Amino acid sequence: MNPRYPDYDVQSKRAGPSWDPITRHVIDQRLAVSGQPRFLEPSAFRTLVAVCARILPQPADRPLVPLASMVDKRLKDDRGDGYRDSRMPPLREAWRRGLTALDAEARAAYGKDFAALRSREQDQLLELAQAGDLRHAAWQDMPCELFFTQRVLHDITAAYYGHPTAWNEIGFGGPANPRGYVRLAANHRDAWEPAEAHPGAEQKARELNHRVR
Repeated sequence: MNPRYPDYDVQSKRAGPSWDPITRHVIDQRLAVSGQPRFLEPSAFRTLVAVCARILPQPADRPLVPLASMVDKRLKDDRGDGYRDSRMPPLREAWRRGLTALDAEARAAYGKDFAALRSREQDQLLELAQAGDLRHAAWQDMPCELFFTQRVLHDITAAYYGHPTAWNEIGFGGPANPRGYVRLAANHRDAWEPAEAHPGAEQKARELNHRVR
């Protein structure tokens, strides 16, 4: 159960004025994403699944958002951002090359593919990628730090927060079509948005933890 919004389900808005047929169709497509790869090779998909699990660990008490499958669908659809850093290859090539390079780095350092490593070892390789400190030839001319920030972080978090499960977690009402949002100032909400069960509880916990330290 979500402690912040324990009784909230964004899909309760489905038949109301908050969503129109286009919105319902888009959300249905996201909910229909399966757990099987449709673009990546199975070995690359296993690596992507492992990377997603380290970047965004998910609670065990609710259905998982299929992050790897959502990224894989984006690759199948070849849906880029409309722009890219000149040092980066196109979306599909960036992911193919990056996942291949992570496996090559894992084999060089530990003798196993990335997905077979322990969590701590996976984290170490991802931290080295973030810092730009991976040098295997499999990266070719793609900077590993740009792959980490512009593809790994960007695409995985975008997939997560584009899914209704994540909307329930943060109390988000979904797309603003057609109703829209009116009260956009900090700490204000529209009447049809959910209220936190314990507003400010997380901030108070952080402040208490800071004082204890």
